[in-house]
Amino acid sequence: MAGLNTFKNLNVKCERYYNLLTKTIPIKKTLPEEKVIDKRRIGFYLFILESFGRGKDIVDLSQCIIDSDFNDIVYGVGHDDLGIDAVLFDDENQEINLFNFKYREKFSATSTQAINDPFISSKYFNAIETENLSGVNGKVKDSLERIIELLNGNNIWRITFYSVSNESNNIRLNDAHLDRLRDIYDLEVKSISLDYISDMMSLRPEPICASILFDSNCIMPYVEHDLSSSKSYIVRMKASELIRITSKNSSLRDDYNIEDINPLSKTELDYGVLFDNVRGFVMNSKYNVNIKKTLSNSPSKLFMYNNGITMVAKEIHSEGINGNRKQKMRINDFQVLNGGQTLRTIHDFNKESEKNISDILNECEILVRIFSSSGNDNTINKIAEYTNSQNSISTADLKSLSSEQIDIENYLSNYDILYSRKSGDIGDSDKNYNYQITMEKFGQLLLAIKKGEPDKSSNHKQYIFSKYYDDLFLNGFDISESLEIINRYKKSIAAYYNRPDIFFMEQKIYYLVYMISKYPSCSVDVLINILEEEISSFREGDKTLSDARKMIQVRFREGLESTLKHKVASLG
Repeated sequence: MAGLNTFKNLNVKCERYYNLLTKTIPIKKTLPEEKVIDKRRIGFYLFILESFGRGKDIVDLSQCIIDSDFNDIVYGVGHDDLGIDAVLFDDENQEINLFNFKYREKFSATSTQAINDPFISSKYFNAIETENLSGVNGKVKDSLERIIELLNGNNIWRITFYSVSNESNNIRLNDAHLDRLRDIYDLEVKSISLDYISDMMSLRPEPICASILFDSNCIMPYVEHDLSSSKSYIVRMKASELIRITSKNSSLRDDYNIEDINPLSKTELDYGVLFDNVRGFVMNSKYNVNIKKTLSNSPSKLFMYNNGITMVAKEIHSEGINGNRKQKMRINDFQVLNGGQTLRTIHDFNKESEKNISDILNECEILVRIFSSSGNDNTINKIAEYTNSQNSISTADLKSLSSEQIDIENYLSNYDILYSRKSGDIGDSDKNYNYQITMEKFGQLLLAIKKGEPDKSSNHKQYIFSKYYDDLFLNGFDISESLEIINRYKKSIAAYYNRPDIFFMEQKIYYLVYMISKYPSCSVDVLINILEEEISSFREGDKTLSDARKMIQVRFREGLESTLKHKVASLG
């Protein structure tokens, strides 16, 4: 169970997110030093939302927050939020995620989320149900209009409500009042509290080590070439042993000859073994459900149905004992690079019943690959990339492990810019960053600037790390230009935030960055005016075409380019 130290670590993390926000967006009301709890509360929103945001950066996430206090501080305009603090749309999975946040100032081991917290949001749910938006304004109204439009469409959209707080214990999700809420509004209710949040916080762990004993027929060594002194292994491992060697209890990890396995039913997963996992922290998914079904209904099939676990260790020592009938193995400083969802689900299944460890998990086996890395980071990254590429995982997550992405991260770090390659990454805790940009956002900027296609930056994101990748990040990519690209991005955001008369949209930024790169000597305000005029005049009579849909049209970009050539030339 998460305790006081987790609470304190979360406070520090949230303050770092707030500081990154102030360096990213010119917020309207700077909070004084004594308003620490308000800073943490704002940072808390960003930290949680980043785990759901699929590569969204701080600017994007801030646009998703409709909380009245947040918008009053950041934008100078706060509207009644109707009890919902943030709305995230997942177009790929057709999910609408609604959030209500509570951030407590003091820690209490017995504090529990209040059962009435979800009902504070009833006004928002009612607005969706009745489609009555009278008296609703700003971002709150925009979010409701989009939800109503999606629900009235032909596609099936799922709504999930998250009650999120830094309290120690969750609300009881099987409460009759919550069942009524689910039935009335046809939504799923989930709770996130400190225990769950502690698993999301990626802190570089101390080296994790373990000892294991195998029957010799359960292990197959692999040597890359005859002269290599480094061996890797493919093994059949009991699920109960997997729980033991990945537990928080170092004594259990070393107890390779354990006789009483019942204490394993109470052990917790050490999330430090997943620090280098390609996915970062992933919320529950359909794959976890399938793994649990296999464990419950066909545990003997786990070895066949599951892709297994891939580990990498700095050192692997193996020796034959008992006349080579057994193999004793020691793995030092290991990480799980692939199979993180499987590992988490096995641990979750273990917690569901004290009998599961002896009756099920001690009787089923799983395939585990244990590779020796000998401290070679490039080898680790390649193993992670190629073993994960066979599974359902985003191309962006896979490319986050590539050497060119790590090079960009290291280069920008020299200029105090945090290049986040996966969610939840806020860099070195000892370093004071001046700015943060996600790998996905940087790819969108390259698509606008390098390929000259800002019309594709928002709706072709899925191709940035696949068919466009080589053209953007490899062929002719000059890492020294990355700093200037980010500076243009910052300049574009600041310019739009200083124009409260103009409605801010993410797509406009891609166009403005593109325009600045083509006409660097032209005033940014002039370029904004040209862009806004082009948006207004493009297919002016078509009331069904929103500004967002206008800007993804090739004809719009071509028309803008023609206008720019004429107007910028006339300005001399």
